[in-house]
Amino acid sequence: MNPKIEFFVGLSEELSNVSLRKSKSTGIRNVLFTFNSLKAIEKFQSFTTRTYGDLRLIDDEGVITVQPSGIKFIFGGDEGDEVKRVECSFEIENDDHWKRFMRFMNRYAEVNGMGYKDK
Repeated sequence: MNPKIEFFVGLSEELSNVSLRKSKSTGIRNVLFTFNSLKAIEKFQSFTTRTYGDLRLIDDEGVITVQPSGIKFIFGGDEGDEVKRVECSFEIENDDHWKRFMRFMNRYAEVNGMGYKDK
């Protein structure tokens, strides 16, 4: 099974970018997913942030369910009403959860031709 990311069951989204950060003071890791488009928005025009609920990361090991701590819509276009990208952030505190997330991300990156770049 290829790894996939879903806001809605059965509707896989394509991740455009991911940013990983760790707070020096708390040790909490922050993940920022960026999507250049969302199939969920294209299929559901009346989509609101309350509809999101959980984000599901699915691979051969199973399903990781995370609750986004923030979702930000960035608009553009001639009239400013076109979704240019969506940013979804969440935190991971537990080391075991982080290791599992990184295994998922490595699989997702490999299948989708993504690479890691340290800033």
